[in-house]
Amino acid sequence: MKVLILDTTEFGQAPNRILKALQKNGIDAKMLVRSKYTDDKSVSSLNTSWLTTKINFLRFAYERLVIFLHNHFNRLDLFKVSIANTGTNIVNHPLVREADILHLHWINQGFLSLKDLNALIDTGKPIVWTMHDMWAFTGICHHSWGCERFTEECGFCPFLHSDRQKDLSYRIFKSKKIIKESGIHLVAVSSWLKLMALKSANASNLKVSVIPNVIDINTFHPLDKTSAREKLSLSVDKKIVIMGALRINDPVKGFVFLKEAMQKVYSQRQDVVLVLFGSIKGQYLLSDISFPVLQMGLMKDVSQIVELYAAADVNVVPSYYETFGQTITESMACGCPSVSFNNSGQTDIIDHKINGYLAEYRDSEDLANGIVWVLDNTERLHLPEACIEKVQTNYTESVVAEKYISLYKELLTKQ
Repeated sequence: MKVLILDTTEFGQAPNRILKALQKNGIDAKMLVRSKYTDDKSVSSLNTSWLTTKINFLRFAYERLVIFLHNHFNRLDLFKVSIANTGTNIVNHPLVREADILHLHWINQGFLSLKDLNALIDTGKPIVWTMHDMWAFTGICHHSWGCERFTEECGFCPFLHSDRQKDLSYRIFKSKKIIKESGIHLVAVSSWLKLMALKSANASNLKVSVIPNVIDINTFHPLDKTSAREKLSLSVDKKIVIMGALRINDPVKGFVFLKEAMQKVYSQRQDVVLVLFGSIKGQYLLSDISFPVLQMGLMKDVSQIVELYAAADVNVVPSYYETFGQTITESMACGCPSVSFNNSGQTDIIDHKINGYLAEYRDSEDLANGIVWVLDNTERLHLPEACIEKVQTNYTESVVAEKYISLYKELLTKQ
């Protein structure tokens, strides 16, 4: 069985982990990307020369330009949508021709257009599409922020600040009818994302499985808490609350809720410190704070991230929504319980008051209750052990790879 993973960039964390998991479980898996950054021989790039690199960059720039024109030159929402109006036809690529299964992940920003996707569908090869956001079944948005126009036909798109029914989102949604008629097998990384997909007029008739993201427990594993704190120069006497994100100031990450929650926690006990890891643009985010905060910045060394998870007492993910919740499984694998809201993908991972706490949605007071609950019950309820058990049962490379292998075999037998 030959599986080809398709992703815009080699830096895609989830597709890379799936690639390695499949390979470790005996599958001949390779990856084809637009942009490659390592010397991994199982990953091939469309950027094979200076010229193709420039052409693919222009494809990316052209897509963004069209969006920029349609959203009234609004930079804030420029990367919240994609339109797949340009890309590369890869049907005749040797890796595509030899593959038994085509496994899509992120295909935007000039990698594959909808026309290119249709060409892959026409090959008749089984296609699996792992959805890491909502784009596969909306008009143009990666996350709808509560808008449910995708259940019918899109239009009046808030990301375009549009007052027209037949706007760009409407037209792209209509073009995505090819997905509805494709027979592609969708994979949602959480039960919540599956429910969203089945609401869509373009995906409700497709088969949707739930297979979570994978985690390498050889990389993310428990460490001695005191030693980890000493390595990171963190206090051994304080209760450490952490929050991490690529961009902490991204509104979807919900830092405002954690800020309010920590104010409440600190009013009750002064032995807590908040540690943030990730980029922050604009220090206004940390204004009017009365509790101690330590910024670690963007941590690129995975071993340091593991040390931080091991050093922490509780990981807080206050996002408006998470399609999965990668930092939750990472922290749990290191024995650190998480607190999050009870609204989206994280509800698959956190079992309320068993290995973490699910607070009422957008309720900073209950988020504070969750932080205090974890701090008060970590040892008594053996929360670290419960976290590790949940990860090892559901998210290891062997567990997730087997789910995909079973799906591949099922699709191949139906040909």
